[in-house]
Amino acid sequence: MEIAIYIFGIILLLIGFIGCFIPILPGPPLSYVALLLLQLSEQPPFSLEFMITWALITIGVTALDYIVPVYGAKKFGGTKYGVWGSGIGLLLGIFLFPPLGIIIGPFLGAFIGELIAGSSNNSALKAAFGSFLGFLAGTIVKFVASVVMAFHFVKAIL
Repeated sequence: MEIAIYIFGIILLLIGFIGCFIPILPGPPLSYVALLLLQLSEQPPFSLEFMITWALITIGVTALDYIVPVYGAKKFGGTKYGVWGSGIGLLLGIFLFPPLGIIIGPFLGAFIGELIAGSSNNSALKAAFGSFLGFLAGTIVKFVASVVMAFHFVKAIL
């Protein structure tokens, strides 16, 4: 039973890492579920305080992931078209131009979205840059949280 928990937990961690870059997959929540799985073992490795803390961090990071790109786009003069364009550009970039599409897709998507909204080229470029910075910041925060949870997972099973 322990081996099955470890294997499934490792699979969840790996999918969690991928989810930090692909918006369809909830990266940090999947990493957190891996920690929860370890609590099912005969000797749960984590305290209740540890689990609650990481639950709150996971919720916070997940919420920020939706807020930061919007804030970045708005801070640089963007509209909802730029934010939506950034998300669509990310998805297309991942599948059409991997791995560089993860970086180029959100930027181009936000730029095109702003142009569709009627922004000038300069305004669209500025908003695309803000949206891209927000996306990048959110991705980094999600990835760091998932890496730290993976560290605790591995530490607990060794």
